Amino acid sequence: MVNITLPDGSSKQFDEIPSGLDVARSISEGLARDCVAMEIEGQFIDLYRPIEKDAAVRLITTRDPEGLEIMRHSAAHVMAQAIMHIYPEAKLTIGPVVEAGFYYDIDMEPLSEEAFPAIEKEMKKIVKAKLPIRRREVSKSEALAFYKDEPYKLEMIRDLEDGQISFYAQEEFTDLCRGPHVPHTGFVKAFKLMKVSGAYWRADQSKAQLQRIYGTAYFNKKDLKAHLHFLEEAKKRNHRKIGETQELFSFHDEAPGMPFFHPKGMVMWNLLLDFWREEHRRAGYVETKTPIMLQRRLWEQSGHWENYRENMYTSEVDEIEYAIKPMNCPGGMLLYKNRPHSYRELPLRAAEVGLVHRHEMSGVLSGLFRVRAFHQDDAHIFMTPDQIEAEILGVLRLVERIYGIFGLGFHLELSTRPEKSIGSDEQWDTATNGLRAALEAYGQEYQLNEGDGAFYGPKIDLHIKDALGRTWQCGTIQLDMSLPERFDLTYVDRDNQRRRPIMIHRTVLGSLERFFGILIEHFAGKYPIWLAPVQAAVLPINDELAAYAATIRDELRQAGLRAKLDDRAESLNKKIREAQLSQIPLILTIGAKEKASGNLSVRTLDGHVRYGLERDVFLATVAGHVRERRLNLDLFAD
Repeated sequence: MVNITLPDGSSKQFDEIPSGLDVARSISEGLARDCVAMEIEGQFIDLYRPIEKDAAVRLITTRDPEGLEIMRHSAAHVMAQAIMHIYPEAKLTIGPVVEAGFYYDIDMEPLSEEAFPAIEKEMKKIVKAKLPIRRREVSKSEALAFYKDEPYKLEMIRDLEDGQISFYAQEEFTDLCRGPHVPHTGFVKAFKLMKVSGAYWRADQSKAQLQRIYGTAYFNKKDLKAHLHFLEEAKKRNHRKIGETQELFSFHDEAPGMPFFHPKGMVMWNLLLDFWREEHRRAGYVETKTPIMLQRRLWEQSGHWENYRENMYTSEVDEIEYAIKPMNCPGGMLLYKNRPHSYRELPLRAAEVGLVHRHEMSGVLSGLFRVRAFHQDDAHIFMTPDQIEAEILGVLRLVERIYGIFGLGFHLELSTRPEKSIGSDEQWDTATNGLRAALEAYGQEYQLNEGDGAFYGPKIDLHIKDALGRTWQCGTIQLDMSLPERFDLTYVDRDNQRRRPIMIHRTVLGSLERFFGILIEHFAGKYPIWLAPVQAAVLPINDELAAYAATIRDELRQAGLRAKLDDRAESLNKKIREAQLSQIPLILTIGAKEKASGNLSVRTLDGHVRYGLERDVFLATVAGHVRERRLNLDLFAD
C-alpha cells in the first residue's frame, strides 16, 4: 500500500503503485484533466511517473505558475518538432524556458519571421494530435549511440556524468531533456512565435552561430491575447524610441554602450540628481566623490582583481597598472580610512553618485538598461552592531520616499548565507537577524531566499513595479563583512578599544541610466510637470501676437519655468498637436482676448483646458505643483 499525503493534510491510500494522474483522478476527473505535473520532495515530476513509496504530493495544475513554466518547456519541444518536419537537416541544441516564454537554439539555415506562419501551422497540427509526451531513461553509452549524428547533443551528453540520462519522446520526435513535461501536446493551447536572432553555441564566439527562435505560450487564448496587448503597450513605451523622439540621449559607434545625454536629457538628469541629493541630505548622508581610475593594488586588496578582472577596463600610467572603477566601494574604503573614527561619529552615511565602467558583451547591450558606462548611486554606512536594525529601517524609509515620488511600488526579498561564504557563524547571525528585525519592524511582507546572499554578507533586494506591472531590481541593501576586514577599518569604542565597524553597501536607484530608462517607460514619455524637460509651450495664434507671447515666455522663465515659444507661421491646431506629441505638460495659447485681459488659456496634457486664468494664480499653482513633485498631469486636480 502507498500512502499519499496532500497539501491540505488529507491522505489517500492506494493498493497498487499509483501515478500522479491516478492521485488526481481519485480526487476528481476535472482535476485530472487540469493537472500537468506533480511535486514530490521539492522536485517537479511528470504526472505519469509512478509513486513507488509513501510521499507528500502536490499536484501542479494549469492555474499554477509552475504549470505554465512546464507547459512552455513542452511548447519549446513542440516548436522544435515542427521545425524538424519543415527543415529536416536542422541540428538541435537546447530549448529552455525564459521569462514570459521559451526559445530553442538550432543550427539551421538563416531564418526570418516570414517563416513563422508555416512553423506555427505545423505546431498546431502537433498540438491537435495530443501526442503523449513520455520519458525514458537510458545509459550514457545508449544516449551517445542514439545521437551519433547530432554533434551538439553528443557534446552535451559527453559532459554528463555516467548514469541514467533522460529522453522525452512525442511520436517520432525525441529530445535530450531532464523534464518534466505536460502529459500530451494538447496542453499547448495558445502560442505565438515572437522573434529570431543569432546566438553562438554555448555563448562562445569561436563556435557556430545558431538561430535562436523565441516563442510564448499560454493555456488559453485570452491570456495570450492579454500578453500580446501588454507587449504592444510596452513597445509604445520603449525608452530608446522615446529617448530619440524627445532628444534625450543617443548612442554612437565611437563609444558603444556609453550613452550621450542631450540638453533635454540633461535637464531631466539634473532634476533627478537634485531630488536624490535633497532626499539624502534630509536622511543624514554626506556626499563624496572618488577617482574614476585607481591602481591595480587597490583592486587586488578589495578582491575585485581576482573575481571581476574580465569586466574591468585597465590602463598603464608611468609603468603602473590602473583599472577604471567598476564600482565605487574601494574608494569609499580609502575615504573612511583617511582618519581615525570614534563610536560617537557612527553611523556614518556616505553617498556617492560615481561613474563606473563595466565591460559587457556587445550582444547584451540594451539601450539605457544595459550599458558599459553608468552612474551608480552607492552609499556606504559604517556603524556599530547595535545600529544595524535602525540603519536598515532608515534605508527602507528613504527608498519608500524616493520610489513613491514616481508612483513606483516595490517588494522586498531577503537573501541569506550561501554555501560559499566568509565570516563566522556569529557574524552571519548578527547580520541576518539585523536585516530580519528591520524588515519585521518595517511591516511590509518580504520573500525569503535561503542561501542566495552575497559571499560577504546577507542582503535585501528591492524590486520596483512600474505602470505596466513589470518588476525591476534596482535597489539593494547588503551587509559586508569582507571589505572592513580587507581594509582594516576600525573605530574606537566607549572603552577606548579598536573595533571593526559593520558596513552596509546600499543603492536606491542603482544605475541612474537604467533608472532613467525605467522612468521613461513608466511614464510613457508623459512626465509630471516637475520632471518634464520643457514644462510650457507658448503658442501665439498669429504673427501679430508673437511679440506679446514672447513676453509671456520670458515671464514664465523668470518664474523658474522651462518654457518655449512657438511663433512659427503654422496653424494653431498644428502647433497644439505638435506640442502634445512632444508631451509638453502645459500649453498656453495666446490670442487677442488673452492679450487684452492679461490672463492665460492653459491646456494640460490630459486634455483639460482652463480659460481666463490669472497669471499670478497660474504661476503659484505651477510652483506648488513642482515643489510638491505631484504626479497628476492636470494642474488643477485636487
